[in-house]
Amino acid sequence: MGLIVLQTDETLEGDMRRVLRDDPTPLYVSRIPSAPQVSSETLGAMSGDLKTAAGLLPDARPYRVVGYGCTSASAVIGSEKVQQIVQTACDVAHVTNPLRATIACAADLGISKLALVSPYVEEVNVPLRAAFAQAGLSTDAFGSFQEAEEAKVVRISAASLLEAGRRLGADSAVEGVFLSCTNLRTLDVIPRLSEALGKPVLSSNQALAWHMMRLNMHEC
Repeated sequence: MGLIVLQTDETLEGDMRRVLRDDPTPLYVSRIPSAPQVSSETLGAMSGDLKTAAGLLPDARPYRVVGYGCTSASAVIGSEKVQQIVQTACDVAHVTNPLRATIACAADLGISKLALVSPYVEEVNVPLRAAFAQAGLSTDAFGSFQEAEEAKVVRISAASLLEAGRRLGADSAVEGVFLSCTNLRTLDVIPRLSEALGKPVLSSNQALAWHMMRLNMHEC
C-alpha cells in the first residue's frame, strides 16, 4: 500500500502505522508540498504536485491501493481527479482519500446523517459539505474551529474535540459523528466520544485506514 502525506501533516503517518500495525502489508509513504495556510486556493494547488508525489513511491511492484491524505483537498480537487492523477504516475489498482473513505465507511454503517466537526475556514467547509451531500450524506449538524493555519490545527486539544463532538452529536437526528482533517489527533478521542454518545464516530485517519485495508483485501 502507498500513502501520500501532506508536508505540513504531523499526525497521519503515525496514526496509519498505529492502526495498521497488525497488517502485514508494507506501507510506503511519500510527501506532497502543502501550504501552511489552508484555503481553497492552496488545496487546489496540490493537484499540480500530486503526480510527482505519487511517482516518488517505490515502483518495484504494483500497488493494491494508494491513499491521498487530505480530506479537504479531495473535496476541492475531486476524488475522481485525484484518482486519475495518481494512476498516471503509479501502478495502482485503487486510489482513495479520507473523503471517499468516510463516504464508504458511512455507507457500510448505514449512516446518512453525520455531525461534522471541522477545523476549516468557511471557503473550505463549503466544498466539503457539498461533496458529502452529493454522496447522500447530510451534515446539518455542523461546527468548525475556523482555523486556517495547519500548525494550529494539529494542536486543537482532545478536550476541544470531545466538547464539539458531544455538542453536535447529541442531536437526536444525527446517526454518527465525523472529525474531519488528517492533521487532527483523533484516535484517542474516537472511543471516548462514541461511548459518550452511543453512536459511531469516524475520523479522516481512521476512515482512510479502514478503507485502504478493505481495498487491499479485495472486499470493495
